[in-house]
Amino acid sequence: MDWNKAIEFAQLVNAAYAIPPDNLANSAGKALIAGNTAYTVVTTIYANDLATDINPGRGNKEVSIGFVCQADGTGDVVIAIRGTEGIQEWINDAHFLLLTCPFLAGAGNTEDGFTAMYNSLRTGAAAGSPTVVNALATLPFPQPVSSVTICGHSLGGALVALLALDLAANTNFKNPTVYSYGSPRTGDPLFVSTYNQVVKNSFRIANRLDLVPKLPLPPDYDHVLALQELNPIQLFPLPQDSGKAYLYLRARPRQLSLSLVRGLWWPSPAVGSNLHALTGIRGRG
Repeated sequence: MDWNKAIEFAQLVNAAYAIPPDNLANSAGKALIAGNTAYTVVTTIYANDLATDINPGRGNKEVSIGFVCQADGTGDVVIAIRGTEGIQEWINDAHFLLLTCPFLAGAGNTEDGFTAMYNSLRTGAAAGSPTVVNALATLPFPQPVSSVTICGHSLGGALVALLALDLAANTNFKNPTVYSYGSPRTGDPLFVSTYNQVVKNSFRIANRLDLVPKLPLPPDYDHVLALQELNPIQLFPLPQDSGKAYLYLRARPRQLSLSLVRGLWWPSPAVGSNLHALTGIRGRG
């Protein structure tokens, strides 16, 4: 795995977090910089938020959840999806129900809350707008699409697993590359086996001490392959400014795999949040 690319795509997820969930204005045309690459947003991605037993009404709330962008002057497309505040309520619920995978027969079962949210992913704020998987081929990209990378943190990691399999199995975008950060388990062993066979370029980055990637529990649920585990016990001190931390990590590539977690040992009243946050991702979950 290319750790510089992993950081670059994490920065794009961070850019998705920077957009307030209730800001439903489309960010199309917005310029972004991640790593040394300039991107332009092609469309915002919208969804119904994650419903939980604690807050079932959350599932009726429309939010911006990410965006589709393209590297300037190239055919490289990136889909970035953030997490949600609802992930902590989802953990507290501990009710992880399985539903039949909705887009691919014989692909096993997927977690019901993630599945409902995935089914609501769309490229317009209005009800009935095209879903992301159906709209991707028709979006107004400045350049012909030559590659698709999908990246997401936390709940967004579960959503990108669903999106990647759907794209690879049901569209002409057969070879998406996936980077997930702190993702929970998304489906049962049959879903995971199907994903591993169909999605060939997938990297799952997780902190060993993070609770979210450990849920839902096996044997009903399993993780996709290609884990890149971060061991916070071996962390060296990082700059407290997250942007500078990225530069620091990029300058020390041999330690990237050991130290991509932000501020783990800095004094903080929210250690749990830091455990679940990648360097430079100011996510809530």
